[in-house]
Amino acid sequence: MEIALRSETLGWGAEAVLRDVTLTVRAGDCVALMGRSGAGKSTLLRALRERAAGRVAEVAQDHGLVDALSVFHNVWMGRLTDHGTARNLRTLVRPSAAERAEVEAVLARVGLDGLQRRSVGALSGGQRQRVALARAMLRGGAVVFADEPVSSLDPAQGDALLQSLIGQFETSVMVLHDVGQARRVASRVVGLKGGTVALDAPVAGLDVARLMELYA
Repeated sequence: MEIALRSETLGWGAEAVLRDVTLTVRAGDCVALMGRSGAGKSTLLRALRERAAGRVAEVAQDHGLVDALSVFHNVWMGRLTDHGTARNLRTLVRPSAAERAEVEAVLARVGLDGLQRRSVGALSGGQRQRVALARAMLRGGAVVFADEPVSSLDPAQGDALLQSLIGQFETSVMVLHDVGQARRVASRVVGLKGGTVALDAPVAGLDVARLMELYA
């Protein structure tokens, strides 16, 4: 699996956010996209997602949850494309014991075991992030794209959940805002500044001072 951008201009509509972007994500990479707010991290993540082939999982910055539905149903959304309309309607009304067991297994991994019948609208911000992570884990695939997936959690909890998430996927591309966390969990950092890719380097040997230049 390889995802490549070649001298591309990226943005929203007619507005260019990043210019002359050349970047390749290869199988086995765990990439942290970093930079100041508005630097174009989410734009780059979206462009890479659009070019990825095969089955992928996503963790959206806004979580992409439906408040009126239960934790179970929000997590099960990761499997909706695997089944036809009739099966999905049946699961909406009366999930099987096997389906509930699958969801409970991933909820246990993110620390939400026993909560699958609770309404997502009643959850805290941190719990909502965990539901989004569980949905990506249930979906599975070759690569996961995650936009600030643990921003509502403390560093220790966030590190543990990120390790659990990326351990399931061959390749990971994540927008992260915590420099220390990126150095702990990623294998490579792509830094954005001034409308372009200003840094692309393996984490090994990459010091904090060089990363902080992205925020100067």
